[in-house]
Amino acid sequence: MAVNAWVTCAVLAEPPARAAPTRHNQSVGAQDAPLRSLFPPEPPKPAEGAPKLRVAIVGSGLAGLSTAVELLEQGHEVDIYESRPWVGGKVASFKDKDGNHIEMGLHVFFGCYFNLFRLMAKCSVLDNLLLKDHTHTFVNAGGDVRELDFRLFVGDKKIGAPFHGLKAFFTTPQLSPVDKLANSLALGTSPVVRALFDPEGGMRSVRALDNISFTDWFKSHGGSQASIDRMWDPIAYALGFLDCNDISARCMLSIFQFFATKTDASRLRMLNGSPAERLLKPITDYIQAKGGRIHTSLGCREVMYTEGPDGTPTVTGLRLTRAGREEIAKADVYVAALDVPGAKRLIPAGWRKFPLFDNIYQLTGVPVITVQLRYKGWVTEMQDEERMRQLRQGGAGLDNLLYSADADFSCFADLALTSPVDYYKEGEGSLMQCVLTPADPYMPLPNEQITAKVHSQVQRLFPSARSLGEPTWTSVVKIGQSLYREAPGMDVYRPNQATPVKNFFLAGSYTAQDYIDSMEGATLSGRLCAGKVIQAAPQLAAAAHL
Repeated sequence: MAVNAWVTCAVLAEPPARAAPTRHNQSVGAQDAPLRSLFPPEPPKPAEGAPKLRVAIVGSGLAGLSTAVELLEQGHEVDIYESRPWVGGKVASFKDKDGNHIEMGLHVFFGCYFNLFRLMAKCSVLDNLLLKDHTHTFVNAGGDVRELDFRLFVGDKKIGAPFHGLKAFFTTPQLSPVDKLANSLALGTSPVVRALFDPEGGMRSVRALDNISFTDWFKSHGGSQASIDRMWDPIAYALGFLDCNDISARCMLSIFQFFATKTDASRLRMLNGSPAERLLKPITDYIQAKGGRIHTSLGCREVMYTEGPDGTPTVTGLRLTRAGREEIAKADVYVAALDVPGAKRLIPAGWRKFPLFDNIYQLTGVPVITVQLRYKGWVTEMQDEERMRQLRQGGAGLDNLLYSADADFSCFADLALTSPVDYYKEGEGSLMQCVLTPADPYMPLPNEQITAKVHSQVQRLFPSARSLGEPTWTSVVKIGQSLYREAPGMDVYRPNQATPVKNFFLAGSYTAQDYIDSMEGATLSGRLCAGKVIQAAPQLAAAAHL
């Protein structure tokens, strides 16, 4: 009760002026200490004369790039093989013939992306992140904008976790007073409370809740359906591409634990431009400067192996193809840094006799469609019609990730505002990027019908934008299986990075790690994979030279 009274007094104090959108030269890296279980220790420097391995990595998403960086810094020799013409996996972007940047998804960086920020710092790319206001913004039908506002000040003093989170949830207009009380009851009886005093113990408690959906857990603790419908479903869709009925309580509570215990975890960052230029190129430049080699348009068609007397396989090479021509890659160690469908295609069928590999077939991906719409004006500027229509004096509108409970795209953003270096174009307006998920009903539809439906829903959320007319340019990217489906009970099927095949390892955010399937999860999996390779390096080197 004392805490509630203190928060109420703080909220009633004179609020600070609304922060201007953050640009360069502000600290965008992690501000809090990470959990030990989610941030592996730094590997020791390699001893003089330590064995050096040749490592072949299949897949150039963040998991593969993260693995490569760790191994190169230990002095190992690394080759990355990518079937597509560009690197990045689900984080990739590319240019069309007219110079438009096409993205695979909407990429947002939470303040608890400790492993990804570490990787970005190594590659001198943190300055390409733009810090956004510490709010989560919900856009309801009719242009009704509500916020989950984590900004809390007493005088000039900024107040952090857990009080800023209490303030955000107690004061958000997105929920009714009754729903806010029910919400507080549910979160107040969750493992998040334990995490305030025992972060690692709180994580263990969260891990144990994988067998129940978030809806079932939330309601069993007093939460309301209206809270699910108006707040938690849009957030769940943004995090795991599933609604609260279908997503594991573990996934949602993993995030809440960070929000409650880490002041900066809930603050969002976005790249200042396209992922290809502002994230991936600096990482690949770093890898190549360390001696790593990246081979694009060179796909792996077969893992070649022999079996010992006891039936245990040993990988002997990779059968690769480029434009119909075949070549064989040889290494000491092989890493499959792929998503779930990619891993299923690559892993030999004969290896399903091992439960670790067979379990992967219990995992499936969620279909996702990313739609981009360019307008002749500023869609999210609803206060000033003149600013909405001007195209020569910079952008106008909502500069942040946006959620909605009233559209089929639960998260979206105007990239011309959030990521202006590559997406703001003088003489043009908003570039709305909307993520349809789960996209099952939309997958069979032609692109023109998809963009028409999304455009109609954009106008429903922003009625003032109806006067801007039809989009001047559109793009649709369909991914049949994106993030793995983090449904209740699926965590037990996630494979370890080390496998029964001694010289074959796995990386990818679907593999066993305590964070959700995400950019951070992929980066963490790469660190874990590299750690397993480094740990086994003496034995792997000895076996390679037999």
